[in-house]
Amino acid sequence: MAPISSLIDLNSTFGALFVGFGASSVAFGVLSMQAYSYFRRYPSDVWWYKCLVGAIWLFELVDQAFIGHAVYFYVVTKWGQILALLQGPIWTLIVQVVLGATVGALVKICFGLRVWRFSKHNVPVTMLIMFGTLAQLAAAFLFTVKAFHIQSLAQVGSLKLVGSLALGLGMATDVITAAALCYFLRGLKTGYNRDDSIVNTLTLYAINTGVLTSAISLSTLILFDLMPTNFVFMAFYFVLSKVYANSFFAALNTRRSVRGRGTENEHTTVPTFLMIGQTTNKEVHVDPIYSISTANRSQVNAEYSPRIEVPREPQPIVAMPPAQQYGQAW
Repeated sequence: MAPISSLIDLNSTFGALFVGFGASSVAFGVLSMQAYSYFRRYPSDVWWYKCLVGAIWLFELVDQAFIGHAVYFYVVTKWGQILALLQGPIWTLIVQVVLGATVGALVKICFGLRVWRFSKHNVPVTMLIMFGTLAQLAAAFLFTVKAFHIQSLAQVGSLKLVGSLALGLGMATDVITAAALCYFLRGLKTGYNRDDSIVNTLTLYAINTGVLTSAISLSTLILFDLMPTNFVFMAFYFVLSKVYANSFFAALNTRRSVRGRGTENEHTTVPTFLMIGQTTNKEVHVDPIYSISTANRSQVNAEYSPRIEVPREPQPIVAMPPAQQYGQAW
């Protein structure tokens, strides 16, 4: 029998699996650091944020464990056995597809709610993002079900239609989300440098996030369509869900801290990834130029009362805090 190296390309099969596992391990390490940073910096954050962060991290932990099991099976247990490629794919390699898609869907939904807030409740755009997200998740589930019925790992190319549909929907949703954020953020500019610099930062972040996730999705799609018989596309897919999760955790961790904790429960108008400019019930939003602070009001002469409100153009961003209260809030 000819050597195995003459029958298959080890670099594009087992080598690609190994490299993809290594890259996804690094991405998961970064994700774990961000999760630790979140719980350390925001211990009093609202409970659903904590649950969401914990759920995404657990999904990625299981996903990484399944990837590691699949890689170990093919690279160690079945090393040198050509028949391993002629058998059905191992179950962990199949299930990790839907785990990654679930994480991506959760992040996309959160980003869709971000568009909902910025667009002042624009229903058509938000529904388009949500529809694309749910359609991609449904396609991923269908791919997983069909993958259990193929007789050989080499037959994964027969699932090209469903796989391409799922990856294409994910990429399209990323592009629509980034474009919508950029468009609606432009409407929040006031003409004041401090406010506009915040808007420009958020716009740049939206573009970078959309470009990165779309690029990985597009690379996976092209490689799967052109080379479905090797494992190069799997290496890219192993990393994709962790890029989504890292972008979401980064959005949470870049909120400005107040007293080291910047949360919804404290006296702060710091926006979150969902609520830009949502103030707490205990906070009174005061115009920094035309208002007199409560601390100094008792020392002001009677000529300042009653206060005269002077209109100015252009109008400030509705319900957004002063520029000095922003961090790189998202």
